Amino acid sequence: MLVIDKKSTKRWSRVGQRATFGLIMVQLMEALRQENRDDDIMVLTADVSTSAGLERFRSMFPEQYLDVGISEQNMMGVAAGLSNLGFCVFTTTFAPFQTMRCLEQIRVDLAYMNAPVKMVGLASGLYHIYLGNTHCCIEDIGVLRSIPNMTILSPADGAEVAKCIEASLEIEGPVYIRLSGGAPMDVVYPEDYEFEVGRGILLQEGEDLVIFATGTMVKRALAVAEILEKDKGVFATVVDIHTIKPIDRELIEKYKDSTLVVTMEEHNVTGGLGSAVAEVLGGIRHRSKQLFFGVRDFYPHETDYENVMRQCGLAVPDMVAEITENMN
Repeated sequence: MLVIDKKSTKRWSRVGQRATFGLIMVQLMEALRQENRDDDIMVLTADVSTSAGLERFRSMFPEQYLDVGISEQNMMGVAAGLSNLGFCVFTTTFAPFQTMRCLEQIRVDLAYMNAPVKMVGLASGLYHIYLGNTHCCIEDIGVLRSIPNMTILSPADGAEVAKCIEASLEIEGPVYIRLSGGAPMDVVYPEDYEFEVGRGILLQEGEDLVIFATGTMVKRALAVAEILEKDKGVFATVVDIHTIKPIDRELIEKYKDSTLVVTMEEHNVTGGLGSAVAEVLGGIRHRSKQLFFGVRDFYPHETDYENVMRQCGLAVPDMVAEITENMN
């Protein structure tokens, strides 16, 4: 349905995941309109039309756009009501407000009722650290992962944002799509590719260790793997875990006997991808050591994005050094 090619991925790379969401929603609506399937789509925002790249969508599809103002909890109640009337609803605001501020409504109005609402969390992770930890979100995966009926998607780049949005249409219950990073953003998938919710993507195979990465950390994982191979003679498997829940147990179990299992995420190491992988490995007999890269259960100091990544040990050279040390 959505067109994913070199032209579109280049454009999405320039604007980042947030604005890409708005561009993709316009493309999605145009495609659905051609199939006479657009009448049941609604997009709700909490005063973030510009931040979400939805200005064009708002002008083109005014009957299917609703801005509730800065009242995120109310937005979730409205979304639940619309979904009960048969609409497929997308809600969006900044990640900490989309998730933790609305947690009771998400649990009761959406998950408990298995409502088909697609929640889009803007600027998750650490990108907004310059505004303080109130506007960052390192807890959203951990909080939502514990809620039944919830699907959690964490795209690596613009193409995967498109894949997640399109795939979410076919999911009956609530979905959280976690957008992270800024603009410009790195490209992982320059052209169309196979995507399936709940199935990780093997990006490269190596014999010495495996790296499971999600979101912005997928591109960094590939960079780490390249340096390990070039400078250390260490060959890493790299897997894009775009679906945090349901996790791809089969793929994780495939690498249960790797010398080292590494997880990379722009999220607290407590409750996120690393925890999800550890839960899978903990249920089977394995001999792998796991190394967790993420925010190690603290609130980082306000600074710029690259500095906070270094502060959290998520800079590529720092991860290379720690992996090398743990391979010995």
